[in-house]
Amino acid sequence: MSRFKTINDICNQVAVEVGIPRASDAFSATDVAFSQLTTLANACGIEMLQNAAWEGLVREFKFTTQSGDTGVYALPDDFGYMINQTGWDQTNNVPMLGPLGAQQWAYLKGRDLVSQTIYASFRELENKLFLFPQPPPVGLDISFEYISRNWVNVKGQPDQYADFCDSPADVVLYSPHLFERLLKLRFLQARGFDTTVAQNQFEVSFTSWTAKDKGAPVLNAGRGGRGMRYLDGYGNTPDTRFGQ
Repeated sequence: MSRFKTINDICNQVAVEVGIPRASDAFSATDVAFSQLTTLANACGIEMLQNAAWEGLVREFKFTTQSGDTGVYALPDDFGYMINQTGWDQTNNVPMLGPLGAQQWAYLKGRDLVSQTIYASFRELENKLFLFPQPPPVGLDISFEYISRNWVNVKGQPDQYADFCDSPADVVLYSPHLFERLLKLRFLQARGFDTTVAQNQFEVSFTSWTAKDKGAPVLNAGRGGRGMRYLDGYGNTPDTRFGQ
């Protein structure tokens, strides 16, 4: 059994909970309630996207700067938003500097620091990724992680994703129970019904699933600390010059 549900199963689950008979196809059902459910489901998908950085929607984007590049790059088609502090210049093994603000970007351009700038800096502008220096050095391996807008696996087919549902076989890539709680809440609100219980159910489910969506670090109130300190000159052995 899949850990995810089709949009058809989700809509039918909510329909039964609010007293509406099941439909074999939520998108072609004659009952206007299913038209409302499928429309609200697509709205819920976008709402869930902005509510948390869900691990199932994390993607990595990589590219290598080429001769003739201007330093302006198209973002992935499914780009939602960048995950902070994941941008890296892997050629020089250093994080990218940024995101730069408008004033910082203007300062770098105004000072003409291309020949003095060592590491790549970035800014998101005009729905594109801008790198500095411009033009950038050739051969920089740039990478960052981002949240994809594509919360739908199209008809359950491998590597087919979208940011909306339009088929009963489309699979929703969120926790089914959480998505059902949100869809039920939005449906009851749209119908003008009391939503006190539904609101509480959603909030409990949301709190639970956001806590379980990813692993958590060990918290230590003492002085010693636990776990691996990757970038710590006192706790790590240097990469070179062993024995000197």
